[in-house]
Amino acid sequence: MQAQTYSEAFERLPFGSIKPSGWIKTQIENDVNGFVGKLDQLVPDLLNDPIYSTDRLHKNSIAKELGNLKEGDAEGDEQYKWWNSETQSNWWDGYIRNVLLLDNQKDIEKVKRYIIAVLATQDEDGYLGIYDAELRYQFESENGELWSKATLYRGLLAYYEYSGDQQVVDALVRAVENVMENYPINASSPFSSGTGFNGGVSHGLTFTDVLDRLYQLTGEKKYQQYALFLYNDFSNTYQTEADVQLANILNPDYRLKAHGVHTFEHIRPLIVATFAAQSMDMDNALQVYLDRIRQVTTITGGAIGDEWIAERMADATHTGYEYCSLHELLDSYTVLMQKTGQAMVGDQIENLFYNAAQGSRNPAHSCIAYLKTDNSYEMLGTKNGEIEPDRKQTRYKYSPAHQDVAVCCSPNAGRITPYFLQSSWMKEGDNTLVATLLMPNVLETEIGASRLVIENKTEYPYGNQCFFAIHQEKASRFSVKIRIPEWVSRIETEETYTIDQRYLIINRMFEAKDSISLTFHTEVQVATDAGGAHYFKYGALVFALPIAATEIIGKTYAAGFSDYTYTPLDNTRYSYTETPRTFYKEGKIYTELVNEATQIKEQVELVPIGETILRQTTFH
Repeated sequence: MQAQTYSEAFERLPFGSIKPSGWIKTQIENDVNGFVGKLDQLVPDLLNDPIYSTDRLHKNSIAKELGNLKEGDAEGDEQYKWWNSETQSNWWDGYIRNVLLLDNQKDIEKVKRYIIAVLATQDEDGYLGIYDAELRYQFESENGELWSKATLYRGLLAYYEYSGDQQVVDALVRAVENVMENYPINASSPFSSGTGFNGGVSHGLTFTDVLDRLYQLTGEKKYQQYALFLYNDFSNTYQTEADVQLANILNPDYRLKAHGVHTFEHIRPLIVATFAAQSMDMDNALQVYLDRIRQVTTITGGAIGDEWIAERMADATHTGYEYCSLHELLDSYTVLMQKTGQAMVGDQIENLFYNAAQGSRNPAHSCIAYLKTDNSYEMLGTKNGEIEPDRKQTRYKYSPAHQDVAVCCSPNAGRITPYFLQSSWMKEGDNTLVATLLMPNVLETEIGASRLVIENKTEYPYGNQCFFAIHQEKASRFSVKIRIPEWVSRIETEETYTIDQRYLIINRMFEAKDSISLTFHTEVQVATDAGGAHYFKYGALVFALPIAATEIIGKTYAAGFSDYTYTPLDNTRYSYTETPRTFYKEGKIYTELVNEATQIKEQVELVPIGETILRQTTFH
């Protein structure tokens, strides 16, 4: 391999440095008061299972009763033994981050009690996980050893970064050292687990999330090198979720086929391994893998996750995306943004969050869709009415929990907004702050020895003006870099700036109270997807034609928390007409489409996809 030098472009700021404001703060508040904050009350048996403490798994443990139908799951009960660790830890990770961002002291006290309880489960040797002393690290088949740790430790890291609690980071370091001692680098095989289904083992590759963050926080390369070891071992062992294995990436005839969530979360270990290996071969592999991901991603940023990719290409009607997949792909892209600084990655992150993710939330109720399609003609459990052999499909509905399938998407829906927010500002060197993603937020950090607050007062993406209000202790010189979205046709500002790699750069002396004001101008864009269908964009938003529907209430978990399905009131489809009269006004796109039933051109109003339930988004 050829030696290279791959330096990381940006530095992540500690969690909590960036707080929400505007509409995104309102959404977080609604989530904490809704399904995100109340999930432990909606499915208490799953979230109160003492799997990390008094009921750790042992050789005679049986699969837990989770309340799910197991329709479409992989064969075998072994996976169900560790599932509650994922549900619990991913939920706590999201809950911790949301309540810390809101500074709600009552909720923060609940978080503190949880942290204390978790640390109390740590063994003297540092072990912090779900298996008893006889079973841990001694596996020949499916298990959740590394996966249960990754999900737990990510939440602990967030709390440490916010609070600076030394006891928490000390416990984390001891826990990671325990893993490294029991799976010694280059002298063990953590991912060897036989030749049966091993989805939990494959999920465990995301333990690199913890290693990467510890490397960034401490500068100790042993964490980075251990992440590379894990990726190499994963690549050289039998895996049922094998899309990211190096041999498969290097095979030009290979097409993505694995469980979507695995495929998208595994971008992160590949990125971390690439920067650890410092080799052109690994960098080339990363580019191949990212190209393959783009081929299975729809126009809204929703990558195939219904559940297996199965060598398909993205389609607005026929491929669905899972909310878990949305979060994992977004998280992977934020890591790519931090490592490479590429403006294009910011476009991908914003597209995914503002369109696919917002478009999978129910705009009227506190719940999300487990699976969703860009063209959503009904939400009655199946994919637009498609009958799937040997499976009763129920994932295409809205629910606060989705317990009949798996309580995985709802916890991840609680994680996605804080992860999106925490990646909106990064640092370059000692003197440059980078607005990587645009949204209403408040940054509190330091430049030199001076405290600095920057509030982005904006309605973005529902408006394309940004006003950065700057407050600091005294005047100082520093640089602000602002990512220019790919759709911008003209920039309006009174600032003197340069542009480099699609970043607008302002370097000047900023007063103690100062500001930056800019407007990104654009026009309605009519684009085509890979299949030749047309769709409409304005700024960062994809617009869709809403379809009126009848709402059907299903299972009720508690007052205000129910499952919902939707049947259309009208099945009319529309097609594209060349050179339609199209314009944007007050949050809507007005255009002309052809009614396929009457073949008559009609004027229609399109709205942001995040405001819809049933919709037609692409037009042939």
